[in-house]
Amino acid sequence: MQRDIKNLLNPALRNIAVYKVEGGQQAEIKLNQNESPFDLPLWLKEEILGEFQREPWNRYPEILPYKGMKAYADFLGVSPDSVMMSNGSNEMLYTIFLACLGPGKKVLIPDPSFSLYEKIALLLQSQIISVPMHPGLDFDTEAILQAANDEKVDFIVLSTPNNPTSKSITIDEIRMIAGSADAIVLVDEAYIEFSRQRSALELIDELPNVIVLRTMSKALALAGIRIGFAISNPLLMAEISKPKIPFASGRLAEITLMHVLANYSLVSDMVSYILNQRDKIYGELLTINDIEVFSSDTNFLIIRVKDAVSVFRSLHNEGILVRNVSGYHLMENCLRFNIGLVEENQRLIDKLRTL
Repeated sequence: MQRDIKNLLNPALRNIAVYKVEGGQQAEIKLNQNESPFDLPLWLKEEILGEFQREPWNRYPEILPYKGMKAYADFLGVSPDSVMMSNGSNEMLYTIFLACLGPGKKVLIPDPSFSLYEKIALLLQSQIISVPMHPGLDFDTEAILQAANDEKVDFIVLSTPNNPTSKSITIDEIRMIAGSADAIVLVDEAYIEFSRQRSALELIDELPNVIVLRTMSKALALAGIRIGFAISNPLLMAEISKPKIPFASGRLAEITLMHVLANYSLVSDMVSYILNQRDKIYGELLTINDIEVFSSDTNFLIIRVKDAVSVFRSLHNEGILVRNVSGYHLMENCLRFNIGLVEENQRLIDKLRTL
């Protein structure tokens, strides 16, 4: 007798799709994954690889990358007991969600937001309380407070600056939400280096229920190395670290992090360039007919066009890869693209003008 193999699996898989990147991950001008347009300089890579070369590759790394965690804690000015490093912030999301959610738990997620939050919550058979953004894609703080109270949620995720909307919530609003809700509040700061708002890091000692999530993939230009961090008060960190996969971060990632932090002026220069180009491109987009452009607090911009599918294909045919985010709530006919090199940005603008 043949059995349907799906009946043997987690039933949540029936409502989850495999992660895909429309248009692929290769293009002459690649602006679709919010990456830094800059790679690390060759001299720094050689320093990193020279140190990694002397590592014993036949031995496990430490259970957690304690040296990297200490270096990042010192960089932030927090206790090493408040910091946990992971193989990218996505792995850290799985760790935190495993520690905080399960069947019967309620998680509040502003909508639209990073798709992985909903995916992990569904896998853990938790109930999602969705709170729509305002039509202009800004956070609806009052609605978040109301829903958190009415639904008695257990967990709140605030991506700020938010992907895919490019908008932020203020630290005072985060304090209000975390202070009034009987819930763990995860503040995902993947794009904080590009933001006009203050980081929620100062809340981790003030409020015992706040976790801050960081990634090295955006401002630090290390998307290919996979480094993420969670920061919270030590008592909460001791609990959320229990599901953490041991040995998940290799020595190469730890060594790379320490060298980049020691040369942080490179990051500051890259961020300064991106912010200048973001403002310049935003101004140019305002002059193009039939494009609505949203103000941004990230390293990417959102535009609304008459036909996002058509514009996406036209750009793709010209070797320019952006992200079609029209499938998100409130984002019909919207495209997203990160800041690239000067000539890449100009080609994108020129092409949009012709369309």
